[in-house]
Order: sequence, then structure tokens, then C-alpha cells
Amino acid sequence: MNAKQTAQHSRIAVVTGAGSGIGRSVAVELLRAGWSVALAGRRTQTLEETAALAPEGTGGASIAVRTDVSQPDDVAALFAATVDRFGRVDLLFNNAGTFGPGGVPVEELPYDAWRHVVDTNLNGAFLCAQAAYRQMKEQDPQGGRIINNGSISAHTPRPHSVAYTATKHALTGLTKSLSLDGRPYGIAVGQIDIGNAATDMTARMGTGALQANGEVAPEPVMDVADVARTVRHMAELPLAANVQFATVLATAMPYVGRG
Repeated sequence: MNAKQTAQHSRIAVVTGAGSGIGRSVAVELLRAGWSVALAGRRTQTLEETAALAPEGTGGASIAVRTDVSQPDDVAALFAATVDRFGRVDLLFNNAGTFGPGGVPVEELPYDAWRHVVDTNLNGAFLCAQAAYRQMKEQDPQGGRIINNGSISAHTPRPHSVAYTATKHALTGLTKSLSLDGRPYGIAVGQIDIGNAATDMTARMGTGALQANGEVAPEPVMDVADVARTVRHMAELPLAANVQFATVLATAMPYVGRG
């Protein structure tokens, strides 16, 4: 099956940070639903492990593309590989991110650590969105969807999370601007803000996380598969409809009323 035939039979997604956590769960959910997916991440081995989790015979194909989203050349190569293999891009799940050094007070945070978080979470999201936007604007039929992975921290910070929180607030501005600018070209842009999905990043929640009052307390988590199903719902809406912002969180996590 050539690229044009593949595009006619399957919607095409790019998922960044697909080698673990939320990105892996979303990629597998899309593959199971028949999407073809370009899996992007820093380590080819973990991307191939993600691809192997999708059951055979679902109709979706995948490619693994080693990508550092903070590097413009890597991002360009990712989208070129996707279009070369599948013919178009219908969805970008802009997921790659890092929390950075956790628990470091602002006055002690090294500039290099700040810059690494900004380069990955914000600059990387912009580069991927820009590449997706260009492709979606030019392809035929025109249009597509971008879903940015925000965070509960896009609304309310945790203690000692200045770099992560600043980038997630910035992602909200990126989402709004892209959503507005994409209207003439059928490009729908939304954001999912996630709280305490059970991944390696949140493993410490079960033993205790620093709270705003200075106490350390365990927090509940939710199944990451619930996040994946939400992203799939957002992704499969017709382009005439858009979930602008969605918040999915563990029901009893200390977010509403945090302080």
C-alpha cells in the first residue's frame, strides 16, 4: 500500500514523547482504533516497544522516529518522515515534556535546568505545532487537529515547580493563538490538562508529594488509559467541532481547593 492509499484508509497521527507514559498510552489507543501513528521520542528502542503493544490487525501502522523536539532539524525530519510514509498529517498530539529537577526552590534552580525545561516543553511544542500547521495548511484535503498536553499546572502550581508551571501556562497561550490562526485552514487546536495520571513521572505520588502548606502527603492517581480515551475522543471529532480545553484528573487529588 503506497502513501496515498494509506492516507485514504487511515487517519494519520504524530505523537511526541511516545516512548513512555501518556504518550505511549495515547499512541497505543490510536493504533488500536485504526490510526496510523508516527511515534516520536528520544530513544528508538522505547518507541519500538510502544509499537509492539498495539495488537496486530487493527488497521493502523506505525513508524518510530528518533526525535529531540527541542531541535528544529529533528522536528523537520519527523514530519518529513511521516508525510513520506503516510502522505499527510491529521493529528499532532504535542505531548513531549519534562518536569525538570523536582523540589528545587526557585532561588536555587540552575539556569541550565530552567532552559532545558523551556526548550522541551515550550520551544519543542512550538516547533512541532509549527511543522504540523505548515503541513495541514498545504495538504489536500486541507486541515487537521493539534492537541497540546498542558497540565493541572497550567492552572495551579505545585511548590518548587517554577520552570514546569511557567511552560505549561505558556502552552495555554500557544493553544489559543494556534486555534485562532488555524481557523481559515480547518486546523482545530485544543489542550488537555491532566492531573495525576499513573505514569513513571507520578510514581512518587503514592508515597507522598509536597503540598502548598508544607506537608508531604500521598495523592490518588488515575489510570493513564482514561487520559488516552479522552485524547482519542478529542481527536476523532469532526473538524467542525473542537474541545478547546479539557481537564482530566484523579477525582480526589488535592487540586480543587489547593492552597
